[in-house]
Amino acid sequence: MPTPPVTGPLCTRDTLAADLRALGVRDGETLLVHSSLKSLGWVAGGAVALVQSLLDTLGETGTLVVPTHCGDNSDPAHWGRPAVPEEWWEPIRAAIPAYDPLITPSRGVGVVPETVRTWPGAVRSAHPQTSFAAIGPGASRITEGHALDCLLGERSPLARLEETDARVLLLGAGYDSCTSFHLAEYRVPGPVAQVSFAAATPHGRRWVTVQDTALDSDRFDELGADFERDRPVVRGRVGAAGCRLFPVRDAVAYARRWLETHRPHDA
Repeated sequence: MPTPPVTGPLCTRDTLAADLRALGVRDGETLLVHSSLKSLGWVAGGAVALVQSLLDTLGETGTLVVPTHCGDNSDPAHWGRPAVPEEWWEPIRAAIPAYDPLITPSRGVGVVPETVRTWPGAVRSAHPQTSFAAIGPGASRITEGHALDCLLGERSPLARLEETDARVLLLGAGYDSCTSFHLAEYRVPGPVAQVSFAAATPHGRRWVTVQDTALDSDRFDELGADFERDRPVVRGRVGAAGCRLFPVRDAVAYARRWLETHRPHDA
């Protein structure tokens, strides 16, 4: 069977940086990036080259932020991809290593966040499931204070990003990955959920259960389409990837109004 041809375009650190600047990414800004590396084309240097291009574009005074979530540090009773036998649940709860921001790998968010997580000088927030990693002068302020009972709310990096007028770059990613919409879920009435994970505490490793806002991204594509229709969103391409660029603050404010209308909650 013949080998399938490589698909392009060919992207390099320099061409990606040029595309990012043409899109409107600014020197010195704070940028939350949700990314799909494969959507770019053929990248010489892979994820490392893309991270380099982002840092080149943001410059020495800019800050790069990515989600470094760990969905596998969770209650196995809720796993479905794949599900595990019920008799395994307690042994798994007892065995999952406590979250360590230095060594716990991200999962389910792509290769670029994992590259940022391990980058020299990167810092990472403290939540065992929904951490963010950042590089740049604003990294510590954005990532500090991520509370265990606040997945993506007021005591998470998302709220700090909103305060600092950061922007979101969907780099080949869809609105279903837009974590900023989740911050709006904390600002409207809605259900709560029990959230469990292995965490490091002053008393050692513990299996911790907290009550938090129940997050639901099922309609975020619809929400994103309405947001893009009604609010200024920069659209363009980096390599072959379709991209969208917009302020965190605008996304949160719009999502709050949208959720109040489209996802009413009976208290």
